Amino acid sequence: MDSKNSNLSIESYARFRIYHELMSKKVREILLVSSPYDAFIMEEDGSLASRIINEYSGLNLSHPPRVTRTSSAYDALALLRMRKFDMVLTTPHLEEMDAFSLGLQVKKMNPELPVVLLAHSPRGIYPPPENKNCEGIDKIFIWSGNSDLLLAMVKNAEDHLNVDIDTQKAKVRVLLLVEDSPIYYSSFLPLIYKEIVRQTQAVLKVGLNEEHRLLTMRARPKILLATSYEEALELYQKFRSFLFGVISDARLPKNHQLDDNTGFLLLSQIKKEVPDVPLLLLSSEPSNREKADQVPAEFLDKNSPHLLSELHNFFLTRLGFGDFVFRMPDRKEIDRAPDLRTLERKLSQIPDESLCFHAERNHFSNWIMARSEIALASKFREVQASDFSSVPEMREYIISNIRALRKLRQKGVVARFRADHFDPYITDFLKVGQGSLGGKARGLAFMSAVLGQNQELHEKYSQIKIRIPKTLVICTDGFESFVTKNHLQRFAKENLADKKVAQGFLKAEIPEWLVKDLQAFVAQVTIPLSVRSSSLLEDAQFQPYAGLYHTYMIPNNHPDPSVRLHHLITAIKLVYASTYYESPKAFSRSTSNQPQAEAMAVIIQQLAGKEYGDYFYPAISGVAQSHNFYPVSHMKPEEGIAHIALGLGKTVVEGEKTLRFSPKYPKIMPQFSTVKDILVNGQRFFYALRIKNYAEDPKDWKNSNLEKREVDDAENEFPVRTLASTYVPEEDRIRDTGYIPGPKILTFAQVLKYDIFPLPQLLSDLLTLGRKGMGCPVEIEFSVNLSPDKKRKSDFHFLQIRPMVADEDRFEVEITSEELDRAFCRSTQALGNGKNEKIADIVYVKPDVFETKATVQIAEEIGQINAGLLKDKRPYLLVGPGRWGSADRWLGIPVQWRHISGVGAIIELRNEKLKADPSQGSHFFQNITSLGIDYVTVTEGPESEDRFDWQWLNSVPVVQETPFLRHVRVEKPLILKIDGRKSECVIIEAQDISIDGR
Repeated sequence: MDSKNSNLSIESYARFRIYHELMSKKVREILLVSSPYDAFIMEEDGSLASRIINEYSGLNLSHPPRVTRTSSAYDALALLRMRKFDMVLTTPHLEEMDAFSLGLQVKKMNPELPVVLLAHSPRGIYPPPENKNCEGIDKIFIWSGNSDLLLAMVKNAEDHLNVDIDTQKAKVRVLLLVEDSPIYYSSFLPLIYKEIVRQTQAVLKVGLNEEHRLLTMRARPKILLATSYEEALELYQKFRSFLFGVISDARLPKNHQLDDNTGFLLLSQIKKEVPDVPLLLLSSEPSNREKADQVPAEFLDKNSPHLLSELHNFFLTRLGFGDFVFRMPDRKEIDRAPDLRTLERKLSQIPDESLCFHAERNHFSNWIMARSEIALASKFREVQASDFSSVPEMREYIISNIRALRKLRQKGVVARFRADHFDPYITDFLKVGQGSLGGKARGLAFMSAVLGQNQELHEKYSQIKIRIPKTLVICTDGFESFVTKNHLQRFAKENLADKKVAQGFLKAEIPEWLVKDLQAFVAQVTIPLSVRSSSLLEDAQFQPYAGLYHTYMIPNNHPDPSVRLHHLITAIKLVYASTYYESPKAFSRSTSNQPQAEAMAVIIQQLAGKEYGDYFYPAISGVAQSHNFYPVSHMKPEEGIAHIALGLGKTVVEGEKTLRFSPKYPKIMPQFSTVKDILVNGQRFFYALRIKNYAEDPKDWKNSNLEKREVDDAENEFPVRTLASTYVPEEDRIRDTGYIPGPKILTFAQVLKYDIFPLPQLLSDLLTLGRKGMGCPVEIEFSVNLSPDKKRKSDFHFLQIRPMVADEDRFEVEITSEELDRAFCRSTQALGNGKNEKIADIVYVKPDVFETKATVQIAEEIGQINAGLLKDKRPYLLVGPGRWGSADRWLGIPVQWRHISGVGAIIELRNEKLKADPSQGSHFFQNITSLGIDYVTVTEGPESEDRFDWQWLNSVPVVQETPFLRHVRVEKPLILKIDGRKSECVIIEAQDISIDGR
């Protein structure tokens, strides 16, 4: 018996990859050998080639074959020597030789090449006396003007070519048609093929995406044609394990003699050996119905005027292409299920007697097999009802396996959202619309596919659920339709304040088709949501637009669906509006992109986290990069760096206080060197989403709906207790536990020192995976939910991946000892590579009047000076204390891109007033590096090798001055040189440079 474990392994399904290998031998080139007269008769209503093409397109089948015609048998043989053909189609009357002799010649050249004889009448098909067995001809068909026959001949030839490999590789099913009369099987085979294709397509209407549907078509049952008892018996015995059904004529040749009883004998033997396989007996004699009842088998009268509809009914009811009909043992119908989702739901409701009735007859297996879900159907077939100790155990086994299949089908697939098939518990990644997914969603979809295919990673970290949060993407055509319908294009060109743009977008109407889909979505989804941007340019290689657009979090737990819909639509409008905000437009101008060319997709994503009292947040959020721009100790740049924080990721991506470590050396933390360092640098605040007593009116939304909480306020909540250490004042030491009295300090010691969660190792593996997939250094955003119950798995949510700009193949830049001596600025932590001789303006924060409480005002003053320099096209060097672009005003100056859009290089000063770590984990830093703007960190102090000459700077002529800034200009552009290999930088006055320019 097969294992009762309901987990269907990824290997057993190998996703859709195995489908790519099916039907590997296709009929793409047909050689038609026919006399002009035969060709005229068959092509009276159009050429064979065009008929085949029409038939393929009518059934949405791909790659119709190409037909090459010749009237000469000798020319045909010559063509076969010159070109590769997949099938030879010949008519009976050829000038140089008969069709059978041609077939023998073809078989001598290529025994495996199918040769089919197509005649417009059974009369006149006489093989020569020496070839009574019709050797050289694989099948004879009778042309009656029905172009369906052309499709059937091609598909039947393909089935015979592929059946051996496909049954072994993927357990593809086999339907056996046994009929000796060319007239009848030329009529039946097209009916059966058309029925199989159409029924398979009907089943696949609930397919995940176009690729899934096309590939699953390849796993449809193979139809094998046998024309005698012996041939049928041989095929049955060879493919017995894969038999899907048998359709047989009652009167068949046996030992070269027609026997009225042969079909009955064949079906009786099959029924005895494989009791649950569907059987159909065909006969033009109504009296043979009694023989069919004896088998027992279904019976159809060949002369019935309703033969087509009766055959259609056989496929629906007996082969499993229709609804699953739940019946009691007396065959009374009690319910129906049209798809797997409904089947799973109703299996928990039907009586035990009905469940046993179907399970004992393999009805579940047959029905699932018709949906080309071969692995599960085979698994069900191998298990007997008697293998279970109770009916509830069997019921749970069937339900859990179907649920596992439905979840597995979604992994790594971007499926279309369908309101009538939406299941929030199964679907992982859906899209609404036909446009682009946008950059951010494209990266997520890529990693979803990578994670779905990488079974080794899941096995290595079997105690963790590694996944992408459930995602719905509104494609860019939603944005384009919204903007066009409401005439919002003007906002791309007008320089309006962000607030004005938001007001204009909030007044606009979302397209009706999008509202209907969102309505269906919120009707079933009541978990907190993140509504994020995914623009065409966002997270693109070399110009990532990181963090320039807005994100909104919504609790999405209001009991009224219409309120939830209103909140979601408001958030979408605000994300759309951020396309035309000041900072994205300024950044676009810096990259030579036009704001009006931007199009926005929106990601609606399950918010990663758990509920703690009135709040919702993850235990850990973070950013990891595969390239470390500022390695210390024995770290190497290619070993990467990570920044983590408690709560939602706003802390990390906006440059507030985080914990920085290398995944390779998680215990080396320079900012936590001493007890004093830990107390100063430890995270004090975190962000969480309020999910109770929150502002229901969107007008009151602030900070993307997030609340900034003090760590001390949450000391009794599980994440803080687990991740925090406790400061013991009387001992002046920090103990690595959050479960004793005293002030809590976030050190993440339980993760980084005691390995309760293998975060460093997992990040290393994911960065390697991402780098391989993207072909360049990458940055990922993630979150972690820690489980308080050791028996339950913790969650690792993969939130985003984007390419990094890390110029590893750097050209050599030499900095001489003379330049080191003469430089007014020297740094051992510089980002960039090369020589810059374009900057003559310096804008710096006056150190004597700087106050951390004034950083917001300083950002605005920089914006004013930036506007004038940008207008004059004068790039400038920006100098100031702390972390540039940080959202935490106490760590640095919270500039946005609109404040510094003309900057040429930036110096970040670390001194006693502000000693924040370098800002490489933030969105601001990512955008700076993507534009190739040199970023220099200067650590001031007697023990530092870095230097900044304030005396020289104060002597430079002043252009303008504000309360906190001074703008100065030198006569000749400065020389800024960075050796990227050593992260070393010097900035020197032009007149101090030697003649060779080095």
